[in-house]
Amino acid sequence: METVCINGSFGEGGGQVLRTSLTLTALTGKHLRIDNIRANRPNPGLARQHLTCVSAACTICNARCTGAELRSTTLDFAPGTVQSGQYHFDIGSAGSASLVIQTILPVLFTADALSTVTVTGGTHNPLAPPFDFLKMSFLPALANADFSADCKLLKHGFFPAGGGKIAFEIQSWQPHPNRIIDLCQPSVSPKIYAVVYTAKLPARVIQRQRKLLLESGLPLAGFEHIEVADSNGPGNCVVFRLVAGGRTTVFTAFGMKGKPSEQVVNEVVTETRNFLASGAGIDHFLADQLLIYMAMRKTGRLTTNEPSSHLTTNIEVIKKFLPVDFTITGQGTAYEICCRAL
Repeated sequence: METVCINGSFGEGGGQVLRTSLTLTALTGKHLRIDNIRANRPNPGLARQHLTCVSAACTICNARCTGAELRSTTLDFAPGTVQSGQYHFDIGSAGSASLVIQTILPVLFTADALSTVTVTGGTHNPLAPPFDFLKMSFLPALANADFSADCKLLKHGFFPAGGGKIAFEIQSWQPHPNRIIDLCQPSVSPKIYAVVYTAKLPARVIQRQRKLLLESGLPLAGFEHIEVADSNGPGNCVVFRLVAGGRTTVFTAFGMKGKPSEQVVNEVVTETRNFLASGAGIDHFLADQLLIYMAMRKTGRLTTNEPSSHLTTNIEVIKKFLPVDFTITGQGTAYEICCRAL
């Protein structure tokens, strides 16, 4: 069995290197040895969220694994055969359920039958894709290349309380030769819808955020407030949905203790303005998440407004496992990323 050695401190040096490596070792059957896991983070090594990613990858491909323990900085992972099935994973903290799903989703697409997966943890976390992104932006983009899955939010889980739950139904991938990820053209005149989630917070929070959103200068086509009743703890999330031509772009910002509403709203408004001004087809969050699927298809292209460190790190990790290459061209506000087989 071929062994791929990964330095976990490479590039962005965080959990993304681990998750991408886990996905690819399970996809390719290659033995993984990863050292210096999350070496660039204040608390290096595996946290509960990362351990759940390791456990989930082990389970779906019957792997042999050593080093899977809290704060471990080294992992040895020998994958077996991928199996479809009904799976449940509990992070045991407010760690992101989305990131656990995204670790195993590409692998379960290659299984021989439908799989169902539920993950308990955080559903709306800072620095991780919230459920809204998965449902409205990520999965529809995958459908362009015949990756078919559906997801449901069973319970909200805001950071730091967690306790949320998401469920996925994942179809076995049946690729069509002419169906690829091709997301280069910008959306034309998208309609912008604002949604504000609050849980266990005083009414003045939503009143202030609504006022700030309406005064932002963006042409909002709609505003909705969702008061979350099933959350284990307080939470606040502002979501923009940019809808045009069958494509939805999602930007989010999270409120937290000591963070004024002005800062929360400014974050999501600034992300939206920068993206709209770029002329890119998709945002840099989505671009990062689509790379593995382009590599599985051995083709594809997209334009994005920023080649983030997550994206460039992902490219280098993917190239260690799969015979593909990526090119990044452009400057200023929009960049084209293309994938091709070697």
